[in-house]
Amino acid sequence: MIAPNPASHIVARHLTRAAARLALTLAATLAAVSGFAHAAFASDTANTANAAIPVVAAENFYGDVVKQIGGARVDVTSILSNPDQDPHLFEASPKTARALQRARIVVYNGADYDPWMTKLLGATQGGERTIIVAADRVGKKAGDNPHLWYEPRTMPAVARAVSAALVAADPAHKSVYDANLAAFLASLKPIDAKVAALRARYRGVPVTATEPVFGYMSDALGLDMRNLRFQLATMNDTEASASDIAAFERDVRERRVRVLIYNSQATGALTRRMLALAKDSKVPGVSVTETQPAGVTFQQWMLVQLDALDHALAASANH
Repeated sequence: MIAPNPASHIVARHLTRAAARLALTLAATLAAVSGFAHAAFASDTANTANAAIPVVAAENFYGDVVKQIGGARVDVTSILSNPDQDPHLFEASPKTARALQRARIVVYNGADYDPWMTKLLGATQGGERTIIVAADRVGKKAGDNPHLWYEPRTMPAVARAVSAALVAADPAHKSVYDANLAAFLASLKPIDAKVAALRARYRGVPVTATEPVFGYMSDALGLDMRNLRFQLATMNDTEASASDIAAFERDVRERRVRVLIYNSQATGALTRRMLALAKDSKVPGVSVTETQPAGVTFQQWMLVQLDALDHALAASANH
């Protein structure tokens, strides 16, 4: 795996876009949870040889990893799973809390990307429950860029933790989990190869983005990512300074950057304005998402986006 360049990491508080509304929703959810937090669910807690292990993943790409390793032995609920929805506007519900109540294994991002998970876990009194936090597996914390699934080290680390948790919960099927883990790690090799090829071809090429969603992958590719303060303001739903907006516009208008990477799940007025400017200036736009699209695996999702970036960078070189 190629480690990102730490000098270009973005340090941010990653505020949610709807913090006030989320707080109110969480309060209502936690109140609802308290009514059944200590209830006994015999059908859920019965530990039979053929029972699938209930797993909750805060984000569907982590849920996909669990499915690939656990196969038919797991019953996975992914909370954030709609690629057409801004994940920062997620509102927790009693249904979410009930899933956590049953879960034997819980996987979430951490680094303040999904802070509602900590509150929900504190309110749900599950039985023996293993909690896997992706941020802890790669040494990230609140204040770091939280889009950890674009960091090439993250999924191997999460996959190993998931496999270990499944073996602990279901030791009789250790050989299945070991084999699936090995297959998963092998399936990441085409992504590594693509990253290495793009790095060799485009290292040092200037690009920009509306948000730091793709930041870790950009680091792995060796791209020269510009306008970081603008990206941080967009991510935290704060107003970018006039000078940062002007610098962004100048980079695009004068084609100082080869592509504009944008989060297609969060396109506010300023993002739409920059996309229009990029189109007029013949700077290709490359869409990335925070949520894995339906019908594809994590590996397919990453490769599609890397291919799109490759094509855009190649096309921009011909203008």
